Amino acid sequence: MDGVDIVVPGGCIAGITGENGAGKTTLLRVLLGDLKPDAGRVLFGGSRGYCPQVPVLNLSLTVAQHLLLFKTAYRLPSTDRAEGLMARLNFASCLGQEAGKLSGGTQQKLNLTLALMHDPDVVILDEPYQGLDYESYQVFWELAAELRDCGRTVLVVTHFVPDATPFDLLFRLSGGRLHAEERSQ
Repeated sequence: MDGVDIVVPGGCIAGITGENGAGKTTLLRVLLGDLKPDAGRVLFGGSRGYCPQVPVLNLSLTVAQHLLLFKTAYRLPSTDRAEGLMARLNFASCLGQEAGKLSGGTQQKLNLTLALMHDPDVVILDEPYQGLDYESYQVFWELAAELRDCGRTVLVVTHFVPDATPFDLLFRLSGGRLHAEERSQ
């Protein structure tokens, strides 16, 4: 990558798109602090939530055990927000199921719930709707809009943008450079 410069303000849903191999994963790793940038810096305001493309779950733990683990990690008083997200994403009945026995789409819903359950200021989502059914895809965008409307920063990194409407800002990563997409609204 060469000279990537991006500012995503609070109260905004931004997207970064690009073909496979364009450098999205490398950019994500820099944003998350896994890779040091060659130059420049990455600044965030507030807490972060990250939803990776491949769910990072302990397949032998139940959904409820995951919620308790993340409740402790985030120092939350309860799992109420997570349970509300689960209801919205239509998998609240899965609390007692082991993560390894969930479908891929339901694992992705759990992944998303874990990333959002502490109500972060900045949410970074890597291919977040991969494996979701249409109804859950719609709920995903409702949640993203609610986060934006509460002043949160939402960054969606994806190779596929079927509809650019939900994005306030959209960038294309190509040739190692980030280009703002022209949008008509």
